[in-house]
Amino acid sequence: MAHRFVILGSGRQGTAAACDLVRHGGAGRVVMADAHLDAARTAAERVNDVAGRDVAEAAAVYASEARSVTAVVEGAQVALSAVPYFFNLGITEACIAAGVSLCDLGGNTDVVWSQLRLDEAARASRVSVVPDCGMGPGLINHMGVYVMDLLDRPQEVHLYDGGLPQDPEDPWRYRLTFHVNGLTNEYEGHATYIRDGKLTQVPTFTELETLEIPPLGTLEAFVISGSMSTTPHTHLGRLHRYENKVLRYPGHFATFEAYKRLGLFSEDAVEVDGQAVVPRNLYHRLLEPMIAGPAVRDVCVMRAVGVGEKDGRPARVTVDLVDRYDPVTGFTAMERLTGGHAAIVMALQASGRVPPGVHRMERAIPAAGVMAALEKRGIPHTIRWD
Repeated sequence: MAHRFVILGSGRQGTAAACDLVRHGGAGRVVMADAHLDAARTAAERVNDVAGRDVAEAAAVYASEARSVTAVVEGAQVALSAVPYFFNLGITEACIAAGVSLCDLGGNTDVVWSQLRLDEAARASRVSVVPDCGMGPGLINHMGVYVMDLLDRPQEVHLYDGGLPQDPEDPWRYRLTFHVNGLTNEYEGHATYIRDGKLTQVPTFTELETLEIPPLGTLEAFVISGSMSTTPHTHLGRLHRYENKVLRYPGHFATFEAYKRLGLFSEDAVEVDGQAVVPRNLYHRLLEPMIAGPAVRDVCVMRAVGVGEKDGRPARVTVDLVDRYDPVTGFTAMERLTGGHAAIVMALQASGRVPPGVHRMERAIPAAGVMAALEKRGIPHTIRWD
């Protein structure tokens, strides 16, 4: 059966998800919707080019207006919210009212908790809602569940992930593959982990360590926010430890931690020569041109380490996943993993394999199924037992 999908937001990740759906998700029709109709048309053309057939069309949508969202999603099996997180609650309400299942790319845990409170309404409307998809918090936490399932008695899970340029250039040795404000949000605040069996808040830019990740060599790992979402609450009572760190080339930690201490991440205005200046806005204006670009040949690195027992003995299992920019489609690894994970979930929703209701992403679908679906997309993983 051919499915009808709607993508709300025709940027990088939404377009990648749409292309995955037409290649692997049984899409018969995909609507690329955006507040900027020209952007939606460009995205639809790219999807049609990748698909080699006329499968995508463009539409205008205003994510803040329920009536506009309802008009676009009506008649679809599943919609994807690939717009900023602050639209997701309203989009969820509109999709439930329209009888259309929804997947989104998350971005804010408080919004996800609000979405989960709509579970009864989603069940009544017989639709499924799965927030928090994409590379993170989605795929990296599915990898966490995957290593837990490989063990008989999991006790600890340590997660690492990062998107990096294949050929880093000094002095930054980093390239931006998503909105610069999303990067700063991850670098600010704190992460919620499980430590000693309890929920624990850990500040960002702490607990620096180094890892050897073939084929990239030595990488830095440190605490950022935003990658855990609901998962520590889900695994509380089952695990002694559950945590995630970002991966960067050596030197990144010292540079950007200094920016944080300087106050450049702050959104509180300061006075400069009689003018009110928001430090974050100035920081973004100066930094973004240095680390952004139209063509990013990137590599995404993901590692999940599970510690516990297997066959009655202490065991440690490591799952590694590495993906690179695809020169055939022009999609970055970040787009492939973010859009691919969302598309995998959407295809399962469309085929009725996700039950009605609003689900925590880590509970919505089996982790082994996600990893198998990525294998079919040419994105393999390795398993190593120690």
